[in-house]
Amino acid sequence: MSDRIEQARAELRSQIDAKVSSYFSSCIHCGLCAEACHFHVETGDPRYTPIYKLEPMRKLWRSEHTLSGRFSKLLGRSTELSEQDFADWEELVYDSCNLCGRCSMVCPVGIDIAYMLRKQREAFNLSGYTPEGMRNALQRTLTTGSPMGVTLKTLQATLAHVEKASGLTIPIDRQGADFMALFSSMEVVNFPEYIASVARIFDTAGVSWTISSEAFEATNAGIQIGSREGAKEIVSRAVNAAEKLGVNYLISPECGHAYTAIRWEGPNLIGRRYRFEVIHILELLDQLMREGRIRFNGKSDTPMTLHDPCQIVRRGGVIKAPRNLLHQVASGFVETTDHGSMNWCCGGGGGVSANERAEALRLKVFGRKKKQFEESGVDTVVTACANCRIVLEEGLEHYEMDTEVIGLTELVAEYLEQGAD
Repeated sequence: MSDRIEQARAELRSQIDAKVSSYFSSCIHCGLCAEACHFHVETGDPRYTPIYKLEPMRKLWRSEHTLSGRFSKLLGRSTELSEQDFADWEELVYDSCNLCGRCSMVCPVGIDIAYMLRKQREAFNLSGYTPEGMRNALQRTLTTGSPMGVTLKTLQATLAHVEKASGLTIPIDRQGADFMALFSSMEVVNFPEYIASVARIFDTAGVSWTISSEAFEATNAGIQIGSREGAKEIVSRAVNAAEKLGVNYLISPECGHAYTAIRWEGPNLIGRRYRFEVIHILELLDQLMREGRIRFNGKSDTPMTLHDPCQIVRRGGVIKAPRNLLHQVASGFVETTDHGSMNWCCGGGGGVSANERAEALRLKVFGRKKKQFEESGVDTVVTACANCRIVLEEGLEHYEMDTEVIGLTELVAEYLEQGAD
């Protein structure tokens, strides 16, 4: 067996602690996780049952942590995890899982399947059995600072356009500002109107903020592929930049997994507490609204619904803030079925949108979102994640649906009352 497979097995072995062992011991094979996964629901393929995607980890657990596994070894029956197992399960682990956590929500015995899949990816990353698109995204992040190759020069060009159009000055490297904002590459390249909206809202509210020229990228491709060292490096860049500028808060943008990476996983990755707090942009906007620092003039009467990004809502707990804001700016807001913590994933999370090989499967399982939007009876969808927004637009185009997708921060800025104090 090659050295990389031995390293992968050792990594997987280290992940099987008391918690993971108890999860495998507790599984009653009820199949409820299958009914919570859009990959299984839309394809009917039993291979997409979430707990089955953990079979490599379970095989090692069964071999080394159960009486039957040890007895099989004594009888000379090989039950060891092989390189072929990594090869056979790669597509299941990366193409058919968004790490959205919906399966974990329904498990009757409390198994956090998404957590284990996230950990299993760390072993697959060491094995070399990973999608090329995700490997390239991580490499670009480590070398240029962004998974899409966005450089500081690219950001500065975008900011120059925003400043010219808005008449506002966007601060860079302002020492002692209260907030430091991160952006995702998707926002810089595809949705610069998000940056313009943030600048306008902060100017109206009198927010002291800045952007760091040393770390402006929120996307963490290391988290997605399962590279612990890569994820640590990306988090460290943002943390070091924020602490160097002496800010009190780091703002996570409209990006789901970026919020998970910097707020929940970041301190564990770097091995210490931050010297600042992390706040999602929606939490901050909701706070500014409640403090009376931003007010609104009028509302949209367009019927609209909300797509809850999994990592922000289900895994991150930011459920009330987007609804508080929407009720202030949209009189025609209606909830979808299965909204909030039980919302269906857009299909692009967990790095799947960066995995070209998974595109056909991703579009097929978008059928679940199609049904959800059709049941809502409206043609405008609001979301708060740039990656979700791109994936939603692609899925809607694929199914020839005449549905518009807009960003919540932009909607807030559109109805902002000037001169709020």
